[in-house]
Amino acid sequence: MVLNRIRELRKAQGVTQEQLALGLQVTRQTIIAIEGNRYNPSLELALKIANYFGLPVEQIFCLKKEDS
Repeated sequence: MVLNRIRELRKAQGVTQEQLALGLQVTRQTIIAIEGNRYNPSLELALKIANYFGLPVEQIFCLKKEDS
């Protein structure tokens, strides 16, 4: 499972889901799904998100091991 800090980063910068969606050229529904860990973004979108927040990808996304 891939976890992310997008909601945390977005709120810390005072950015709405709509503003982030517009900046990344995706729908607000896509942002909602990514924030809720229901959708993993493509590599291209993950890189755009990292660029938007000015952080390396690994500071936004992390891989959580599944329990066996």
